[in-house]
Amino acid sequence: MATGVRITMLILLAFSAAVAQNATESKVEEFHIGVVLDLGTTVGKVAHTSISIAVEDFYTVHPNHTTRLVLHVRDSKSDDVQAASAVLELLENYNVQAIIGPQKSSQAVFVSALGNRYQVPIISFTATSTSLSSQSLPYFVQATACDSAQVSSIASIIKAYGWRKVVPIYVDNDYGRGILPDLFNVLEGIDAHIPYRSAIDESATGEQITQELYKLMTMQTRVFVVHMASSLGSLFFTKAKEIGMMRKGFVWIITDGLANLIDSLNPSVVEAMNGALGTDNFTMRWYMRSRNDHPNDPTLKLSVFGLWSYDTIWAVAQAAEKAKVTEEKSQRPSALKNSTSLGTLENSRKSLAFLQAILQTKFKGLSGYFDLSDGELQVSMFQIINVVGKAHRVIGYCTTQNGISQLSDQRITNTTYSSTTYNLNTVIWPGESTEVPRGWEIPIDGKKLQVGIVIGGGFPKYIDASEDSLRGLVKASGLAIEIFEEAVKRLPYALPYEYVVFNTTGNVSSSYDDFVYQVYLKKYDIAVGDITIRYNRSLYVDFTLPYTESGIAMVVPVKESINKNAWIFLKPLTPGMWFGTIILFIYTGIVIWLLEHLGDNKNVRGPIPRQLATMIYFSLFEEKEKVKRLISRIVLVIWLFFLMVLKSSYTASLTSMLTVQQLQPTVTNVDELLKTGESVGYSRGSYIKGLLEELGFDASKIKPYETPEDYHNALSKGSKNGGIAAHVDEIPYIKLFLAEHCKGYTMVGPIYKTAGFGYAFQKGSPLIGDISQAILNITGGDTIIQIEKKWIGDQNNCQNVGTISGTGSLTFDSFAGPIIATGVASTTSLVVALITHFCKNKKVGPENGESEQILPQEETKDGANEKSRCQEEDRGRGMHEQLKTVMRHGSLVIYRGERIPSSRISSSARF
Repeated sequence: MATGVRITMLILLAFSAAVAQNATESKVEEFHIGVVLDLGTTVGKVAHTSISIAVEDFYTVHPNHTTRLVLHVRDSKSDDVQAASAVLELLENYNVQAIIGPQKSSQAVFVSALGNRYQVPIISFTATSTSLSSQSLPYFVQATACDSAQVSSIASIIKAYGWRKVVPIYVDNDYGRGILPDLFNVLEGIDAHIPYRSAIDESATGEQITQELYKLMTMQTRVFVVHMASSLGSLFFTKAKEIGMMRKGFVWIITDGLANLIDSLNPSVVEAMNGALGTDNFTMRWYMRSRNDHPNDPTLKLSVFGLWSYDTIWAVAQAAEKAKVTEEKSQRPSALKNSTSLGTLENSRKSLAFLQAILQTKFKGLSGYFDLSDGELQVSMFQIINVVGKAHRVIGYCTTQNGISQLSDQRITNTTYSSTTYNLNTVIWPGESTEVPRGWEIPIDGKKLQVGIVIGGGFPKYIDASEDSLRGLVKASGLAIEIFEEAVKRLPYALPYEYVVFNTTGNVSSSYDDFVYQVYLKKYDIAVGDITIRYNRSLYVDFTLPYTESGIAMVVPVKESINKNAWIFLKPLTPGMWFGTIILFIYTGIVIWLLEHLGDNKNVRGPIPRQLATMIYFSLFEEKEKVKRLISRIVLVIWLFFLMVLKSSYTASLTSMLTVQQLQPTVTNVDELLKTGESVGYSRGSYIKGLLEELGFDASKIKPYETPEDYHNALSKGSKNGGIAAHVDEIPYIKLFLAEHCKGYTMVGPIYKTAGFGYAFQKGSPLIGDISQAILNITGGDTIIQIEKKWIGDQNNCQNVGTISGTGSLTFDSFAGPIIATGVASTTSLVVALITHFCKNKKVGPENGESEQILPQEETKDGANEKSRCQEEDRGRGMHEQLKTVMRHGSLVIYRGERIPSSRISSSARF
């Protein structure tokens, strides 16, 4: 019985399901979608298969949906006009509600304009051009990563390896050019430059590509970013390998247009790309499945475009169901049925709802998290791949916000990411090398570096040159040249160069500005000489680290200080120090005298002359017999410690003044020159003239001179005799002057800061870092000393070289610590002693008052009074010996149980 019931229930359930299914099928509404692909290309074939599978999979998972996608596939045959014609045909004959495709960015530009005008969403999973902006084309949706999304990842790679110059190689169409603005911006943000742009026509032949590659070989830059379609990219890398540009030292970075199709390229092409780096956004590899659609192409492999096309179909199907879009056949007149006039096309009333649903669709797809908000695919992460052999491997991951990392987990903290190579796995570079390329090379068959040298500045020991007219060679010499040549020797590579002479004329400073500007104009690759690193010059060239000491100082005559003055003993201390010491001496004596006086020291009693002598004695000596109180001795010890320190310093200073020959500068600072109104000199044409005017010197007091010998003659005359009191110049030149005129002159300063001398390079030159490191190596060792000895001389033999400051006298500031300690100790001790003394007197006063009240009252009778006085006198005589022990200052005495006021004690019983 139970079995029969169960069978009956199963039959009823089956019947109900069948009825429901029939009812559902009767309510299913078709949603027509146009698909425009280049079916003859790898991407087109992969996408076609993926789209078909996606439709089947979606409705298997969602059988209850009331909408069904109906696909109308058209082949654009890689032609822009054919793609537009296919879209018009779909809109005309099938009134499609959306277009998936077209495949190329150039095709999408025109088709997206149609969609924008007639409100038909155009959804492309392959068109990556940045010109397809969702702001200007609201009905265009990029279901792929925009080209601008990957440039940050490319910049992270370039920054991580420290490359400064990059050459983009791109196909010369909208797709290729579209990436350039964003690439320029991100490279500028990491201080990298683009010295050259290589545009290759999309129909270029192998010979044309080879010619362009040879041009690139003659340049220094060895870092290239390749942005082109797979068909052109395959030919390009094949030719690059043929001419030897896939060897050690080259860096190739490919964009996702190539990186996403590595698995689908011919193995020989992948092998030619060996060592290249790329960025693609696979987050999950789809398992390989057989494709019956393309039996003649067994090498066809799934790419990210196949995943994007699959996810795009799912997004469209979900949006169609959400918007409840139904097909509405156009009710156009038959006469206009076959017309291609764009104005006769009607739009679906619910296209806007469908578009909004597309933009709001978010889900986890085969390609990762699929989000089309803002009209384009929001890519969260890029893989960094390295092409090795006939395949590729992942060496790291990159996000726009956080940089590069070895990990793919997007939930890791931001601190894991950075822009350093430590967060990347080992890269196999072109030539199967693991050594990181430096990003540039001196071309073997290229011209030598043009090194400009400046002569005629007046200091041939820094730089000089002679030209061999027969051979056409320039021989240069001098300190600046020797340091440069030494730096080149220390480079880890050969650097071929030749000197080119630049003669200074007229204004030296202006000539040097013009000389440096020749580097900016690319007439010279490097400018070598005694070139001051200045702000205005750094605006158009880059400087190395300075190879000389920096700063501006003065050369002044010196005078011998003959110490035969009768008052020389006063000079070790400044007037302020003498005055302060005397005041502290008197104050300390007074304090000790007061402390002993409050302690009833009999040594401080007596006539005033004797007390003054005691005060002076207290300030100079310490004797236990003279000073009784402990607090006085503490003050005296601190004071005598100060005197000991002062005495030692005074003796040392006086000894130096009496035994050492003193050479003092005639001028010690710039303010002294300004006050006296004396003349100063400078090198003719130098920018120092403007500096002196800024400091406040009158133009008539500033005199130009040509050579060091002219400075010497002018300084010898002096300002009053038509010469100058000081010569202002840069420290390297002053050291050279003092090496030749050591006696009689010295350097005062520096009075102004500068950056020193350096070499000028073109902006962004890859050489500047290596040359600066070599200069740092030279100046940090013994080499620079030997070079300076050769060209300038031994500075240790000249006693006048160095900064002159002060007179050598001891100042009040030098002894601020002991002086403050002595003053504080004396004042504190005095205050404590006074407080103690006043408190003791205040306590004694009330006690005297009470004693007066306890004495017997006087009798009114004469006999009684007389008797009382007699008794008191008798007691006083008997107590004479005992009263010697009574306290001083009016203390009370207890005798036989009675208190006697001190006022009643006879004078003979007191001290």
